[in-house]
Amino acid sequence: MKDSAETPPDPTELLVCTKCRRGRTEPGDDRWPGQVLFDALEALPLPEGVRLTPVECLQNCDHGCTVALRGGARWTYVFANVDEVVGAAMILDGAAQYHAQPDGLIPWRERPEHFKRNCVARIPPLEAPNV
Repeated sequence: MKDSAETPPDPTELLVCTKCRRGRTEPGDDRWPGQVLFDALEALPLPEGVRLTPVECLQNCDHGCTVALRGGARWTYVFANVDEVVGAAMILDGAAQYHAQPDGLIPWRERPEHFKRNCVARIPPLEAPNV
């Protein structure tokens, strides 16, 4: 039987709403802000174990660009108000921290400041660990 320290963590999925409009009625350069954010993330190297997934809508339209982190037995987090121009590196830093936690719970003091102030939802894993 493998020790949990030897077992690689379940993959992390970073979901990005590509239709987020950030209050606009028309896209700026033929792309909505959510697509701009997705494109910026796609242009950067992803942290190990993190997969980037575009989604049509995360139903958080009044709160800027929205992303979610989920994976395995981790809690799922939804974050809003991400700046599509400067937010990509911060999101990837947070995704790496999330991926490193078996339960997805990043210690409060270690979280990116944006994660502390813009969490829309925290959803328990599908299967809660036996305690």
